[in-house]
Amino acid sequence: MAVARTEKLPIQTSEDIVRVRQAVRSWAVELGFNLVDQTKIVTAASELARNTLVHGGGGTVELESLVEAARRGLRLSFADQGPGMADVEQALKDGFTTGGGLGLGLGGAKRLSNEFEIRSQPGAGTVVRISRWK
Repeated sequence: MAVARTEKLPIQTSEDIVRVRQAVRSWAVELGFNLVDQTKIVTAASELARNTLVHGGGGTVELESLVEAARRGLRLSFADQGPGMADVEQALKDGFTTGGGLGLGLGGAKRLSNEFEIRSQPGAGTVVRISRWK
């Protein structure tokens, strides 16, 4: 698998979440994603960007366009230096929340992605990486 292009964006304000959504949609359109796949990756990106800001205290997202033989994909890596998660499995369960929301964001982002990976350590922040393939 080759990475054809990358871009890193800050997530420090709610306006940055809007910029992340716009960038992800633009990349998905460029890669030829249909409307359903565009909506899935943008929705997942929005949830993860909000988590990065609200729970992680801000961070970054790296967008990568992927090429694997005839397949094209978009990988998003969200990183923060926040408090991290003591129990990742618990955090992925629908209804689990530490922020007063519905507790659907992290698990929802996983369901909207073709690939999902999370690394988190208490006191050391969190990295969530998702991919969607065309």
